[in-house]
Amino acid sequence: MRASLAPSAATWVLAQQAAVRGLVAIKFLAIGRILGPAAIGSVSVALLAVAIAESLSDTGLAQAIVQGKDAPTRNELGAVFATLVVRGLGVALVLLALAPFMASQFHLGRSLLPQMAAALPLVRGVASPGYYVAQRERRFSSLAAIEIGAAFADCGVGLAFALSGAGAYSVLVGMLLGEALKSTLTWAALAPRPPLALRWSGIGHYIGFSRWIWAGSVVNLVLNQFDKIVVGRMLGPAQLGAYQMSSRLAQLLLADAAIALSQYLFPTFAARHRTDANEAARLFKRWLALGAGAAVLVVLALRALAAPLFALVLGPQWRPAVPLFRIFVVNMALGALIAVLVAYLRARGDARAPAQASAMQVVVLIAVVPAAMHEWGVMGVARGMTAGLATAGAWMLYRAFKSR
Repeated sequence: MRASLAPSAATWVLAQQAAVRGLVAIKFLAIGRILGPAAIGSVSVALLAVAIAESLSDTGLAQAIVQGKDAPTRNELGAVFATLVVRGLGVALVLLALAPFMASQFHLGRSLLPQMAAALPLVRGVASPGYYVAQRERRFSSLAAIEIGAAFADCGVGLAFALSGAGAYSVLVGMLLGEALKSTLTWAALAPRPPLALRWSGIGHYIGFSRWIWAGSVVNLVLNQFDKIVVGRMLGPAQLGAYQMSSRLAQLLLADAAIALSQYLFPTFAARHRTDANEAARLFKRWLALGAGAAVLVVLALRALAAPLFALVLGPQWRPAVPLFRIFVVNMALGALIAVLVAYLRARGDARAPAQASAMQVVVLIAVVPAAMHEWGVMGVARGMTAGLATAGAWMLYRAFKSR
């Protein structure tokens, strides 16, 4: 019991996952039932713009701090903080400038959702880099407390605004308050705190590793947002809402557990690899086998229960999303296994392999989706993603077991 409650124990990561993803599920499912597909689709367009901008400007510094051989100094953290603040401000200004274009292209009318979403990168950018040091040092209990507190604020405020008639704006109001609370807590609770000064030197040694993180982010941008752009642009917010909710529900029930677990595995694999590479490899194989077995069981259960699950949780207005959900649970299972592979490959310093895998996935997507879309419509896009994920996973599996 004492070991399971130690600050570095996986218990805290699992508790964080259960609480945070549970609160996110409550928020989106409740708001989705209250507002319907069109409102969820409108919010998805605004968040889509944020995801695109943040992926294109990803510095990879967070992962570089966790993976690096030596802990960062206060001056290095100061340079990281300055870089992230400028990045957040730049992304926010770009999104504000593009907001009218986004509204016109994605049928949002006079909605101010894109302008509201532009504040998210700036709020995230002012968080303390001490958060990444805590990840490196595996202080998972502190990180869990911060993440759960922010999720409570997000969920509570979002639901309160939705019930008061704020419509789709309620989702972004909750997110902004949650992110603001999280950024505040990183400064209040986590050490070391970087100096508040604009400095840029001293982090050049992170570039070799972080550039592959950036490359992977850019390629993943195409992979993760291409389908949403096509659906939102061609079919409008209502269809995008159904598409997005089926994907989000599959993610909540399956992939998010593995993604959260990777937050534990990445620093754990990195710490083991710094002392004993063979022990890190054995630990990776155990986690991969466990994840594969769990993923198969969950996929079979969710595909069987898809129709009653949507009827019970979201209501009859979401019934058209059921066939998409059955495809997405397979995709999310593949994504869950890929999360374990990415954590191990990056932990041993091979950030190139995930970026290469993402590039392969793009090639498969471009080759497969046109014919699949012609044959099955929007479901063809989801099936094309399945083929791409399988290709990426196979490549990373090969690289993970290949001796360096």
